[in-house]
Amino acid sequence: MDANLFDLQRKVQQYKNIVANTEKFRQEWKTSLRDKIVKTLKDTAKAVDLEAFVEVQTPVVNLETVVLTLGVEKSGLAQRIDSHLKRDFIKQRGSLIYQQLFNGKIIVLIQYPFIENYGQPHEPKTIAIYRPEELLPDFFLRHLEQFMAEITEWEDFDDDKPVKSSIGFPLGGAHGAGA
Repeated sequence: MDANLFDLQRKVQQYKNIVANTEKFRQEWKTSLRDKIVKTLKDTAKAVDLEAFVEVQTPVVNLETVVLTLGVEKSGLAQRIDSHLKRDFIKQRGSLIYQQLFNGKIIVLIQYPFIENYGQPHEPKTIAIYRPEELLPDFFLRHLEQFMAEITEWEDFDDDKPVKSSIGFPLGGAHGAGA
């Protein structure tokens, strides 16, 4: 067989394997993974007394999402309409998302809190993309820990943190300018 044809044949076989994996991953999501994610998130949230809701969103077949959300609440901010009336701004408290991708793999995202009518929401942060068999039980705990750290930092926003400098001299602190 011609060497060029051999290379093409190898690429065709690789393509067929990837397409077969997509079907396998989608089937695994339907038969066990989705429910495993839901149960693990609910059980872990309950164990640490985290008030959260876990739901499966299914607007598109094979692009389902499992969302752990901290819900919505009044933000404490309100628009004054007149001296007697105000309109509360609603705050989305943040979510940890496990979503199927088109190829059956699972992307894990953090959706940051957001207050309507107050700035722009952060883009979701991608934690990782996994094949179903790669999504091990310990990962859920790590994802939840990272989620809590990220949204806690969002809630505690201030400008007291030192500016990170990857080039040149560090800014601020004991070794900063003027020290």
